[in-house]
Formats: sequence, C-alpha cells, structure tokens
Amino acid sequence: MFDIRENLKKLPDCPGVYIHRDRLGNVIYVGKAVNLRNRVRQYFRSQKNMAPKVRSMVSRIAEFEYITVDSEMEALILECNLIKKHRPKYNVLLRDDKTYPYIKVTNEEWPRVIKTRIVDKDGGHYFGPYSDAGAVNRIVDLLNSSFALKRCSTAAFGEGFRPCLNFHIGQCRGVCTGDVAGEDYDEAVRGALEFLKGHNGSLIASLKQKMKKASEEMRYEDAAECRDDIEAAKALAETQRVVLHHAGEADIVMNFKDVSDNSFVVVFSVREGKLVGRESFKMNGCEAIEVSDAHILSAFMRQHYSELPDIPKEILVDRIPEDRELLQQYLGDAAGHNVRIVKPERGEKRALVKLARSDVRKLAETIEDRAKADARRRDELGRQIWQVLSTMGACEGEYDGREFRAEAYDISNTNGVDTVGAMVVYKGLKPDRQSYRKFRVRSVRGQDDYGSMKEVLSRRFRRVFSGDDKFAVLPDIIFMDGGKGHVSTALEVIDTTGLEIPVAGMVKDDRHRTRALVFRAAGADGKGEDEWHEIELADMPLLYRYLGNMQEEVHRFAIEYHHKLRSRNAEKSVLDEIEGIGPKRRKSLLERFGSVEEIRRIAEKGTAEAAEELAEAEAMTIAAAENIVEFFRM
Repeated sequence: MFDIRENLKKLPDCPGVYIHRDRLGNVIYVGKAVNLRNRVRQYFRSQKNMAPKVRSMVSRIAEFEYITVDSEMEALILECNLIKKHRPKYNVLLRDDKTYPYIKVTNEEWPRVIKTRIVDKDGGHYFGPYSDAGAVNRIVDLLNSSFALKRCSTAAFGEGFRPCLNFHIGQCRGVCTGDVAGEDYDEAVRGALEFLKGHNGSLIASLKQKMKKASEEMRYEDAAECRDDIEAAKALAETQRVVLHHAGEADIVMNFKDVSDNSFVVVFSVREGKLVGRESFKMNGCEAIEVSDAHILSAFMRQHYSELPDIPKEILVDRIPEDRELLQQYLGDAAGHNVRIVKPERGEKRALVKLARSDVRKLAETIEDRAKADARRRDELGRQIWQVLSTMGACEGEYDGREFRAEAYDISNTNGVDTVGAMVVYKGLKPDRQSYRKFRVRSVRGQDDYGSMKEVLSRRFRRVFSGDDKFAVLPDIIFMDGGKGHVSTALEVIDTTGLEIPVAGMVKDDRHRTRALVFRAAGADGKGEDEWHEIELADMPLLYRYLGNMQEEVHRFAIEYHHKLRSRNAEKSVLDEIEGIGPKRRKSLLERFGSVEEIRRIAEKGTAEAAEELAEAEAMTIAAAENIVEFFRM
C-alpha cells in the first residue's frame, strides 16, 4: 500500500512536476511546483479553506509521484506536455490543444524570423517553446529590426514590385528590390541564429548602450523600450531542457539502485521532441554476482528493445553500455533503421540527460512504495479478470494469483484503402509492447472490417502452428473492440485451429465507453443454439479502466501504422513487397495494367494463364509473375 504520509517526508526541496493518481492508478491531476515539498504537502493539510473541486480531488488521491527539473520554466513546459498526454480529470484542459510558441528561422531563399506554434519537419530552425508569448513577440521584432530581415511572406517579386514601408524606414534590407547580396543577407541570418542559440552577449551589450544613450538624452520612452528588449532577451535565454528542438523521438535510459539495493532501469520517453513520460523496470539476477552498470544497461536494451514494434532512432545514456557497436547493429536490424546509442557531451541533449539523472536519484527513494501499490492493483485486476473468465466458464475455483495475458485487435483504413490490422498485448496491468504485432491486410478489398479481422486473426494463429517464436505465446483471453459480430468472427477463426481461447466483445454506451463485455456460450442443454451473455462492468472499476486503456492503445497503434503506410505509399507500392519485383518491374507493370487493383484482379485467378498475362509486361519473367500470383492468393 502506498503510504502517503511517509512519502510526503521524502519530497525534495526543488522544482518539478507532481502527478496525483487515484486507487485505480489513473492520473487525475498534474501540477508544477517551484518547491515540490511545500506544494504537494499543501494538499494533505486542513481542507477547511480548499475549494470544493480541490477537496473532491484530494479525497480521490491514493498515491503521487513526481519528476524533478532544474527550474520553474522547465516544470511549466513539462506540466504542459503531461497534461496533453494524460488529460487528467481535475486539470483545466484547452480544447483547441494550443501549445507554447516557438521562434522559427524559416528554410527559404531569404529566411525570415517568425513566431509559430506548429513545429514541422520543413528544414527550418526552431527555438523554444517559450511560456512568455509577449517576450517572443518582442524578440522577433528585435531580431527583424536589428538585422533588417525580410518580414513579408512573398516568395517571388515581379517586375515593378514596390517595396513596403519597412524598407523605407530602414527596418528591411529590401530583397524585393533585387539589390541585396545573398552573402550579406546570409551573414545577417547567422547573427540572428547565434542570438537564438544563446550567444546574445553582443546584442544585449548594444541594447544597453542604446538605453544608456537614450536615457542621457532624456528619451525615456526609447530607453524603456530598450530595457524591455533586454528583459525579453534574458527571459528567452533560459534553456528549455524538457524539449529537444531538433529531435523527433528518443529514449533516455539509465540504471539505478533503490534504498533496498534492488536494481532498476528507468526509461524517459521523448516523442515529437517532447519529454512525455517515465517508466521504470526492475532487473532481476543482479544481486547474485558482481554486475557492472554497463552490463545491466546492455542486458536491458537487448531484452526491452529487441522486439518492440517501434524502436526510437536514438537512445541517450549517461554511461556507455557494453558492446555498444554490436548492440546498435542488433537493434538496428530489429528496427529496420539505424539506432544510435549516444552519451551526449554537450548541448541540450546532455542537459536533458543530466536532468533525468537528477530525477532518478529522487525516484530511487520512492519506487519501492509505488511498486507495492502496483502489486495491489495488479492483484485486484487479476481477480476481476478471473471473475470474468469464471462467468464465461473458462476457469474454476479461487483466483490463483496469476498475471493474465490479454490481446486486443483493431482494423484501420481510409475508405477501404491501405487496410491494416493491429494486435496489442497486455500482461498484468501494463502493455507488453515487445509482443505488439502489425498486419497489412492483403485479401480484402474495400470497407470490410469483419473480413479484415478474419484475415488478421487467421495469420496470427497460423504463425503459431508454423513455429514462429514471435507468436508462440497464446493469450488467456481476447478482447474485441466490437460487439457480437466481432466476437463471432474471432471464434470462427479460433474454432478452426482447435484452440480454446475465450473471446469477449467490448459493448459501448452512448458515449462510446465500454460499459459491458459480451460473450457467446453454448445453450443450456449443450445442444441448442448458442446464447449471448453480458457482464456489466459497473462493479469492476479497475477492469473498466483497464479495458478503456486497451481500447485506446490498440486504436492508436492501428492508426499510427495506417498513417505510416499511407505516407510510405505516396512513394511506394504494395508490389514492392513481392519477391523479384523492383522499381523497374513495378513501373512496367503499372504502365501495362494501369493500377495495382487490376494486377490483383488478374493474379487472384490463380492460374498459369494469369502468370503468363502478367509476364507480358516489359522486363517481367514467368518466375516473377508467379510470385505476384502467389502473393495475392495468400
């Protein structure tokens, strides 16, 4: 049981973000603090002067955790990221999901300095995010004025184009006149970039000189403007280390020991450049023999990342694991792209790793209590799943303490195009991401969820009987994101395999929330028609939340794969997946038959004549054509 009073004593006197959870483990509030000890303790003192909403929240707090940072600014940005990720019940949520502003130096022939709230992979330089939008506006104006940069978005200037007012008052070089040398303009842009990278001493010195001169000449309004510019420059100079400005995805991995000398590895997740979460893993077998930290890291990465469906391209560490080169090659082969294991020596990545290490030192003091709370929830969830299985007739007697393995499936497409299937696996409370699997649907045309699901499940269980180790472990139960139709489809496939795996469908209410589970059972006498039964979840809140998380996770995983496939297909065809079909043959096939759908129609005939017809395309051979026929018949 998580002891709130004892853990309040362990709170550090430093800035950070705190996370309140209810007894089911749900995040109900995320807040920032200049001093974690003082702020979090306030919730557990007298409630006499608390607002009703705060009292309601405090009554539901079963445990808390925190992430330490180095400044209030970093706490503010991290709070924003975590609120967007968890959308806690008691936080005020922005429906338009706006974020903090960035300063962008555009990737154009004549680069501009602008304010933006959207970060794109467009080759531009992004700085931020910043919490003070007013300071951002001042700095954008200051840089544009100081370096006389182009402000308008016009890309081409026709003959007779008239310069704007900024040119006439000396605030723009006037690239529209055609009289500006590219080298001079590039030098000015480099000056602006240096300022935004933190090398702001020369510009601030210049502003101070202007302020002093204006004050001596009694131009106090001008002096005040210079003062405000200096303050804005200082405000933006503070590094935002909870964001990697030029990184999409990365993990920060480091190991530590708790107060009981147990070994753990903690993973901080950076997604879309933002620090969005932290997860810890206990490492067993480190006590019996002398094991170095580098060996523990290496062992963890091999086991944790080797079968993950999406391995980040960069893993940041504060100590190099054993056999780094070999490990990078191993993980790169598993991921399908290069994976770098890096110990940063400078810059924002080093600062972020330093921040993570500082947080891990605090985490070591409280992880044991949170582990006990997780064990309690895991046991409660196990009992509720056992109750469901007992009702379905899949088990008997008392709960034996096991940790159940559950699978869930979802289908995603756009108007029946690029249909994919996704399988997620939960073991106990948490998702087992190493066991996630993706399927590209091949045999179904158009919008047919039942047909697509049938193919996905058939392929999943076919791999079991083919001896594929990646599919060898069977689930204790399958949850279908749908009602009777999806359950019937799953059972139809499972019945052909001879396996006995319980299947339950998630029944939604008017708000699209799972309110019950539906399952099919044999008639009362065992001879009549099968009967459908429902299990209401109102009295099983932990299972209710667990199924909601699983539903969201499988939906997310399917959509992400579908989006990646669509992006890839802008440049690539399904034909590229067929052995013997390269870019040249793909091009000739499409020129000869017009579309992939026509090629599929011919191949699905499954005859020798179909292969001969496909072989008529330039550069094709009978062997390659037979591969196409075999591919589309699978």
